[in-house]
Amino acid sequence: MATPIKRIEKDFLLKTIYDEKLPIRYWYNRTEYVLTVDRPVKDALYLRPDHPVEGLRLKKKMDLMFDYRGRFVSFSVRVNTIKDNIIVTDVPEVLFRNLARSYSRVSTPQDLQIQLNFLGDRYVLSYPKISEYEPEGLSDFMQRVDIKNFSGLVMQLAQWIKKNANGYKLVLFKDVKPTTVEERLLAETGKAFFLPSTLSKLPQTDPYPKKRLITEEMFLRYLESTGVGENHLEEALDRFIRGKYEAGILSDVWIPILFQEYVIGYVHAWINSEGMPPFNFSIVTILYQFTSVFAFSLKVNGYFETGKLKNKSIDGKVIDISASGLLFAYPHSPLSAALLPDSELAIKLSVPNRTIQTNAKIVRQYRDNSMGYFGCRFLDMAPEDMRFLFEYIYGKPLTDADAAFLAGEV
Repeated sequence: MATPIKRIEKDFLLKTIYDEKLPIRYWYNRTEYVLTVDRPVKDALYLRPDHPVEGLRLKKKMDLMFDYRGRFVSFSVRVNTIKDNIIVTDVPEVLFRNLARSYSRVSTPQDLQIQLNFLGDRYVLSYPKISEYEPEGLSDFMQRVDIKNFSGLVMQLAQWIKKNANGYKLVLFKDVKPTTVEERLLAETGKAFFLPSTLSKLPQTDPYPKKRLITEEMFLRYLESTGVGENHLEEALDRFIRGKYEAGILSDVWIPILFQEYVIGYVHAWINSEGMPPFNFSIVTILYQFTSVFAFSLKVNGYFETGKLKNKSIDGKVIDISASGLLFAYPHSPLSAALLPDSELAIKLSVPNRTIQTNAKIVRQYRDNSMGYFGCRFLDMAPEDMRFLFEYIYGKPLTDADAAFLAGEV
């Protein structure tokens, strides 16, 4: 993940690369250049390459990287002037540390052909969509049910509810839009509304490694977004919970049903009897397991088939490539909407006389008015393919120092 460096530290690093003459690495046209800062950094950056950069043009963007005490720092600048083997650029606006990619990107060589395909099935659906999600693995709960027996799965939920709750309902957003406060929160966040007791508060923190719960802070921010004044947020939350208690609800849980990045519905269970213990975190875990299997059962039974994307090649324009990943662009479309962080792709890199096949994960994305841009990290490239790609891209053999750089803490 790219972490911006604070301004004070940025100024310190720019001073350090001049004072200590730290080598700055740059690749252009399959050639490596080592640059040093020639003057103190004030209003411009004066870079002296170890040999002239052939073909470098004014306004050309340069992606640069240097090592500071074992941490790799990257920044981009544009060329303003070139004179007497000195490249003058603006001072970089921001430096980045700990990039998910671990080697400098270069323009894609003209004879390199790249083909991208989704790994697994992808869908474009008309359900509420969350901007960030983490794929959930299916639990061993799936081994105890018949995935194809959809009605049997629902019956199993009903039997479990009889032992642990007074009532429940299962709702899909196919024919119903989110309207209640709880439904809107689930649809916006993809997380569970969990109120162990209507005589207490919402959870202050989320104990799950992959965050699953709507905390009190998240609920207050939601209220604020609906127009509740900052001075009245606590009062509105108390009134909301008191309304549940007055309606006879003693313990309440709403679990979203997630399918990829979509919230397709939810399971709502409640307790309204004094003789039954309130819900606890184990109940939340079990219901999450059920909703995961439920969504998978819907998929197996063809429920989402009309929204399934054909697994054809993604004809994206590759902007640049490094030994650890690539950046490609794709026009806004239903397909690009399905390209989210953590999506995995099968990638085929073809050059004359050699083809490399590997998988990659989308680790970052950003968009402009017409295009989406997707940064991918290679996942399982064979060592011999990595060595070949490195030498092909950078025009030099892979050394032990380069291998250490690739494996660096970046």
